[in-house]
Amino acid sequence: MPEPELVRQDGVGVVDALQRLWTPHRLAYVQGDRTPVGDEPAGCPFCRLVDMDDVSALILARGKTVYAVLNLYPYNPGHLMVVPYRHVPDYPELTADETVELAQFTQRAMTVVRKVSAAHGFNIGMNQGSVAGAGIADHLHQHVVPRWGGDANFMPVLGHTKVLPQLLGETRELLAGAW
Repeated sequence: MPEPELVRQDGVGVVDALQRLWTPHRLAYVQGDRTPVGDEPAGCPFCRLVDMDDVSALILARGKTVYAVLNLYPYNPGHLMVVPYRHVPDYPELTADETVELAQFTQRAMTVVRKVSAAHGFNIGMNQGSVAGAGIADHLHQHVVPRWGGDANFMPVLGHTKVLPQLLGETRELLAGAW
């Protein structure tokens, strides 16, 4: 690893000994440029994904009422979402069949991720409404985030950055193949 630059050549910023890890691809997410406006299915990325091929859409598996897709902005490798095909914003609006299949896909996702990457645990949940942190509030989706001991190291705490050791396409291939 190269020695950190201790003296800034441009005279801008604070002089420190920290290395910088740049993730410019996340800027669109941070600024909200990729977040749909309105509640119409035509503007919803989850509704648009179902018409794409699975590899391009990062879809892992399709069921009768829900599908599993990798998160384009993952918290950890293997971070996926279970999404109903039907464009509904709120959990109580799911039908009984959608609720059951969403639960079954969540169980299957955990089994597959454990098999492929030996996850130690999981965070599973839904952010219901934009005030609760939902980036796409108008189309319900459940996050399945694999966790490993020590995965929440100093990077997100001090550097507000996650280091992902695998490309999304590689993660999709492993998980879809094991599904």
